[in-house]
Amino acid sequence: MNRFAKYIAFTGCLALLLSFTGKHPPEPHVVTLRFHSVVGNHSLELGRSYVNALGDTIAVQRFKYYVSNIIITDAVGKDVYLFPRRYYLVDAEDSASQSIQLKIPALPLKQVRFTLGVDSIRNVSGVQTGALDPLHGMFWTWNSGYIMAKLEGVSSSAHVPGQRFTYHVGGFKAADNTARVITLDLPPGTAPVDEINIAADINAWFKGGFLLKIGEHPICHSPGGLAVQIADNYKGMFSISSVR
Repeated sequence: MNRFAKYIAFTGCLALLLSFTGKHPPEPHVVTLRFHSVVGNHSLELGRSYVNALGDTIAVQRFKYYVSNIIITDAVGKDVYLFPRRYYLVDAEDSASQSIQLKIPALPLKQVRFTLGVDSIRNVSGVQTGALDPLHGMFWTWNSGYIMAKLEGVSSSAHVPGQRFTYHVGGFKAADNTARVITLDLPPGTAPVDEINIAADINAWFKGGFLLKIGEHPICHSPGGLAVQIADNYKGMFSISSVR
């Protein structure tokens, strides 16, 4: 039997099986994850002054972070839609980067899970392209690896030249690992959706298990204990704001 005949036989059997079961594979469906930067109840506008969760006045000038290894969970809690080794750089200065489109079957969903940062394998895999290109300014050295998340701005509480605070949070080795897995539950009974809106609240950088006072810690530019504390804080910055 030649290849064409085998294909005809296979499709015929599949059609017969579907006719008995009455079930058809779900149609492919595009779901968009949209990331929105906020400061508490306010949408983030770069350069605008806000008061953060600890009472410090801040004007954010740069805010970006990596999202990778996305997993979508179906209504019964099974991880069924996996997107391994896909890396996205979400940048508050680039509106296009704030939307991630995923093609999955049109089924009810329960949960979205992703890594905030870059896994250790990519940190030691040589020159990268796309979102991982060092030209994006999110890479230190082959020894220190990628910056998982970056927050920069000015604050009167920063007693350094220019009153600048700069948090470049990275580190992938053992106790210095700053990659964090984020798990977000969708509202119960969520039907197939077109869009999942995710808020990223900058306030979480400053107030979590660790109180990040700008006057005491205006700069973080290397792996270590401070970077780990900040990462533990900003792990909690994400929430589902709406679905539609």
